[in-house]
Amino acid sequence: MIDSWESQEALDVHHASPMMATIAALREKYDLHMRVERFVGADMTEHDKRFIKE
Repeated sequence: MIDSWESQEALDVHHASPMMATIAALREKYDLHMRVERFVGADMTEHDKRFIKE
């Protein structure tokens, strides 16, 4: 599963949701593990933009 959010505030709201409490309980019940990676946007140079189609 890959999720993304527009801002830290949006991520904080997501983490505070009842759904996340349910997911956390299921992780404990079934001894599930997860890995988190955080990606942040970077300013692209004009050179980089030649290769990106938005």
